[in-house]
Amino acid sequence: MPQAGPPAEESRGSSSLLRVVLQAASIFFVVQLLANQFLGSTKTSSTSSVVPEFDAHGSRIKSGNPYSEIPEQIAPIWAPDTALDISIYVSSSLAMPSLRMIPTEALVMEERNVKIGDWKDKRKVDTIITLPKDVQNNGTLWAHFYVGKSGSRLDPLDKSYDSAKAYHFTRALNQYITKKKVKKTKKLLSSSESGLESEELVPSGPIIASYYHPNFTVSLIPDAGIMPYTQLHPAVRQFVNLESTGARDKSGQHTWYYPILFVNTFWQLRDHMIELNSTVKEVPLHIDLNNMKDWKFKIYASVDHNVKTSAQNAARGATSAGGDGSEFEEFKRILMDTNSYLLATTGIVTVLHMVFEMLAFKNDVSHFRNKKDNVGVSVRTILANVIMQAIIFLYLVDNSDGTSWMILFGQGMGIVIEAWKVTKTVDVRVRPAPANSWLPYRVTFEDKHKLSETEKKTQEYDEIAFRYLYMVAVPLLGAYAIYSLIYESHKSWYSFIITTLVGSVYAYGFLMMVPSLYINFRLKSVAHMPARAMTYKFLNTFIDDLFAFTIKMPTLHRLATLRDDVIFFIYLYQSYKYKVDYTRVNEFGQGGDDDDETKKVEPPIVEAKLEKRSTASGRETAQGATKRR
Repeated sequence: MPQAGPPAEESRGSSSLLRVVLQAASIFFVVQLLANQFLGSTKTSSTSSVVPEFDAHGSRIKSGNPYSEIPEQIAPIWAPDTALDISIYVSSSLAMPSLRMIPTEALVMEERNVKIGDWKDKRKVDTIITLPKDVQNNGTLWAHFYVGKSGSRLDPLDKSYDSAKAYHFTRALNQYITKKKVKKTKKLLSSSESGLESEELVPSGPIIASYYHPNFTVSLIPDAGIMPYTQLHPAVRQFVNLESTGARDKSGQHTWYYPILFVNTFWQLRDHMIELNSTVKEVPLHIDLNNMKDWKFKIYASVDHNVKTSAQNAARGATSAGGDGSEFEEFKRILMDTNSYLLATTGIVTVLHMVFEMLAFKNDVSHFRNKKDNVGVSVRTILANVIMQAIIFLYLVDNSDGTSWMILFGQGMGIVIEAWKVTKTVDVRVRPAPANSWLPYRVTFEDKHKLSETEKKTQEYDEIAFRYLYMVAVPLLGAYAIYSLIYESHKSWYSFIITTLVGSVYAYGFLMMVPSLYINFRLKSVAHMPARAMTYKFLNTFIDDLFAFTIKMPTLHRLATLRDDVIFFIYLYQSYKYKVDYTRVNEFGQGGDDDDETKKVEPPIVEAKLEKRSTASGRETAQGATKRR
């Protein structure tokens, strides 16, 4: 939050708040996931006797036990170290003919002797897919997986095909996602006809389009073991393929499942996807084939499923606690694009940032709550900060597609706190307007008490500083507005005004901090400053510099996070030059701005000196009268 002295940047707390909330939510989600999904599926040694080996199962016809359509327990159908042959074909059809009739270019992966549980066996496939016409016209691109024991027949239409040795399943390679709203901008000074020609008619409501990501991972899950089928998370269950004939053990309650092949799309980012349409003829495909631990598979599948479900609900207009998935998308982008050492440092300093932010907030509020005068306080700066933060908030709302909602929340809270500071500094009153005014009432700012000599000097210095500030800022604002109007395109005149104002705030906003530095210079003191709050906030400025280019936000908002450093070094110089002993009462009768309210403040030095002078003067008068007598 900006200060009455050299104020800190209004966006400092927002980026750290986003990181803290994301990390806390992730930890909470993982803990809940482990507690709810995994504890019930703990495998014990006695469970292995419940479901026998697949070769030893009895026919359900001979069994007198009732047949369960939905099995209770499921067990692996093959041994954990079985070698597999895996083939992947792509097609626009969900029903496949015999593999001998499929064109060779439809085969995108053919791997032999892939051993289940071999953690060192990692394979990669790179190829090019020629898109069928149906897929170009909003159709689905299906991947057909044919898996079987090494040497067995994989074609289900082959006469020698054995479902006990092979199986087949499908997965869609493209996704149907709501398109981002396209912002239509134009040169505001251009003629209306040309502006209308450049605009495209955009249908109302969400627009669904087909998107394709060129990368995915296929992972074998060797350690899933025996699982309670009815208790599995839906996201996990979709990757479990039960024995195709519907066989059960002798009890009629349990069955077997084929090896789990997890098609992992967890790390796919929206920014890396390709929109499929008639202009896209070919797309690349990269496949990673490996083994994955069961616990990791369940976390990836559950989180990815929940995020996509929330995004689909948000696209339909339904309210979802998970939002539209953009926050989690940003979280994944940070994990993928950030250097591992920087990411580890981020985790450590995030905790420090949260602590400093809490301490700064506490001392800042305490300082203004206990302050009894306006010495050293630039009221104009506080009012200007309210206006500047309101402009920035409107700008972020105007660009909300590229801004986190946590950034918007933090900015809004900054406006509320700055407005509260105004009420603590002056009285805000609604008075009748003068006779010639257009409005019947006006808002006035009145002093809370009769100003002291030092407070009057503060107002005088504040007025002088802002006079020079206007001489610099107004021409810069006008020049920037003319440049933006002529050379840049905007959505509307409103967007132009907000963008121009916020561009001036970001580019020249540090000028608004100068009046407080000027007041410190003229008073030759920084004793009136909330020293502890300023220290905590300036420590956070350097932490925010570390995060400035990792959180998604408009470019101007990102660059503005670096400007507080200049003010910080100037304030450090003033603190060095104007030494202050915060353990003693200062020259303004303040017992240290950040001391606790319960701490007793000794009488001001200035008043003590005046009492001594008054006593000495009284003694001299009495002695003179005695001599005259």
